[in-house]
Amino acid sequence: MFQRIAVGIIFLFVSVVSHAQLTIEITQGIDRPTQIAVVPFRWDDGGSAPENFASVISEDLQRSGLFEAMPASNMLSFPYPGSTISFRDWRITDTEYLLTGTARTTADGIEAQIELHNVISQNLVMRKTVYGGHNNGRDVAHRIADLVYETVTGIPGIFGTKIIYVTDGTMMDGSKRYRLMLADQDGAREQIITESSQPLMSPTWSPDGTQVAYVSFETGRPAIFTQELGTGQREQLTNFRGINGAPSWSPDGTKMAMSLSKDGNPEIYVMDIASKTFERITNHFAIDTEPNWMPDGENLVFTSDRGGRPQIYQINLDSKRLRRITYEGDYNARPRLSIDGRYLVMVHRRDGQYHIAVQDLELDRLIIVTETSLDESPTIAPNSAMVMYATKWQGRGILSAVSLDAGIKYRLPAQAGDVREPAWSPN
Repeated sequence: MFQRIAVGIIFLFVSVVSHAQLTIEITQGIDRPTQIAVVPFRWDDGGSAPENFASVISEDLQRSGLFEAMPASNMLSFPYPGSTISFRDWRITDTEYLLTGTARTTADGIEAQIELHNVISQNLVMRKTVYGGHNNGRDVAHRIADLVYETVTGIPGIFGTKIIYVTDGTMMDGSKRYRLMLADQDGAREQIITESSQPLMSPTWSPDGTQVAYVSFETGRPAIFTQELGTGQREQLTNFRGINGAPSWSPDGTKMAMSLSKDGNPEIYVMDIASKTFERITNHFAIDTEPNWMPDGENLVFTSDRGGRPQIYQINLDSKRLRRITYEGDYNARPRLSIDGRYLVMVHRRDGQYHIAVQDLELDRLIIVTETSLDESPTIAPNSAMVMYATKWQGRGILSAVSLDAGIKYRLPAQAGDVREPAWSPN
């Protein structure tokens, strides 16, 4: 778990839907979620709507654990933006917020107009027009859900974000197949980025969300590759003997931190992507790995067993000044930071069990947010509200998510195969 090494990969870029589609199962929400009614959108165009906007929005909001969406079959009326609303009828059903919308096609794509009403105060709290390209009805719905979520909670939504992850399954001939996948954060519109007969590992996003990096063994040794999501174009960044692993992009996208053993021992290095020059950051006989950037771009956090067992350290790139961050538990690894740098998520071991933990770096407080015993590979959402991770459930590898206060939880098992190593997009 501390440093996994796989061998061999055969590259093949395709853009077809995988048969390991993720499905979401909500396992825990808050006790009193906000009651919202998302009225079916009026389609102001010929033919049928390209997307069930209200259904996608309702599912997004309900999956957050903070909302409970009213089924359309329970609605007494179906208002739309600009129409008269009988707030009394909606109060009878205990509805707190009412979302209405219309949508149509334009020369440039899809246009949706929405209104969000507070039923209790009978106020219009939001009116927006949302645009999307042709065939992007689902993106429009996710954007609307983000707007509603932020208006009600004050927290930016993440329904329009993406995730990447690794799946593996058994083919008809009994052979294994490993895939690096891309999907919406709810598991929809799954696509294959690359696939191989050998394991893939350590996927990570570029800060602008246009590229991914991962470790491949297709050259006969571990190597770090980057890949453009739009074109599939790849570039090999490393080909040293020994370990080439744990890539991590700098916040400005110009550098890549990684763990290399090219000088005899696993150390942290930073590569300038344009010039392909390397700077050695750590110099210790211990294993230093899993670097992750602080938001300031001047510091890294990483995992090291220099104290006897794996713990998380911070190092300044200029001064090389080092300090240990984690002290609770006998194992802390795979550090990942929230965008604002306040929260550090990690794999934490206590009493022999591996859990996901969150350390508030401002309050110096650590909270264990998962209850299962084989949790790994945490990744934090761009709004710092949720953590996704890999775990075991019913004997299979799946993805799960939990809020930072552990009040909201859901699972994303695949229809087939195992799923591991998730990474949340930066936006």
